[in-house]
Amino acid sequence: MQLLYHSDSFVVVQFEAMAASPAPAEAGPRDEAAGGGYEIVDKFARKEIYLQGALADRFRQGVQALMQDSPQGVNPETLDDYIAGFTAMAQTPLSLH
Repeated sequence: MQLLYHSDSFVVVQFEAMAASPAPAEAGPRDEAAGGGYEIVDKFARKEIYLQGALADRFRQGVQALMQDSPQGVNPETLDDYIAGFTAMAQTPLSLH
């Protein structure tokens, strides 16, 4: 787990793919959750979303494109606007443990 971004509005954490363990030939496909992904927490809406698979790839590619377009660094408001597009799908309320 690695903290990638933290602002007044959002927190983005990357979860690395777990190492694949040798599986018996009769085992099914590898669990998608083991592929890693991004957890985005919307602080104001108090909701979170976990992106994996194709959606996580799209998120990563979008952030990389923003970085390439701004050699001096991405404006935090621009990055927050981009992230907000993904948190609009968030359904899981935050809970403290």
